Amino acid sequence: GHVGQAISKFASAVGFYVIVVDDRPSFANRSCFPDAEEIYCEEFEKALDMLQIGSNDYVTVVTRGHRFDLTCLRKVLKGIFPRYLGMMGSKRRVAGIIDLLQEEGNAAETVAKIHMPIGLNIGALTVPEIAISIVAELIEERRKGTPRRSHSQLLTCTDTDSRVIEMLGDPNVGKAMLLVYDTSGSTPVKSGALMTVNSNLQSAGTIGGGCTENEVLREAFRMIGTGETKLFTLDMSNEVAADQGMVCGGRMLVYAADLG
Repeated sequence: GHVGQAISKFASAVGFYVIVVDDRPSFANRSCFPDAEEIYCEEFEKALDMLQIGSNDYVTVVTRGHRFDLTCLRKVLKGIFPRYLGMMGSKRRVAGIIDLLQEEGNAAETVAKIHMPIGLNIGALTVPEIAISIVAELIEERRKGTPRRSHSQLLTCTDTDSRVIEMLGDPNVGKAMLLVYDTSGSTPVKSGALMTVNSNLQSAGTIGGGCTENEVLREAFRMIGTGETKLFTLDMSNEVAADQGMVCGGRMLVYAADLG
């Protein structure tokens, strides 16, 4: 559905090879998913057989109205467990599915690996916000255990300003989001730092401050209402940092997205 479209867009923007499966010809097409690498219009079980999911794959189950979610989960669980498997759903629905999968013979340890409900808890309400929370969780999983020059993992910053969550959850004001999704060397903030700006020129959170943040923030404000996403590479080399009064020598990768 529409969440799937947004996931495809954002996941592609941060480097994932996106494959879309939908059984509706009116939806499984290039006009609906322009950012996907592959699109399959097929019954879900048959398509999953064709794809032969492996241990390095990431699977997000977001079928329309949750109608085929359980079908997809059952099919995936019969094969090799992927690097990431997640499904949307309320806490009540998730609890019921956990019980059902275990009753059907799936080990509790295996079922516990499924990300249910899917996505990081950032107070997401709108379709773009929900997709952002899901893609952020995909990034978090992708970077686990990855050697980094800064000897840290992605999304190491977990103390998000509560005002960021409040602004992201406000449905009445247009907004854009900035997420530091990778760092190397010495940087003013670490991966996971989150910031938002709205159409009223209000902002919350930080991605490090200084002129560099201000430039990216201005661009994010311009993006509000455009549907754009953008990646920024912020060079915090000694020369650049010195101009801002910061002792840094690293680099930050920042993902910006219009949330409408």
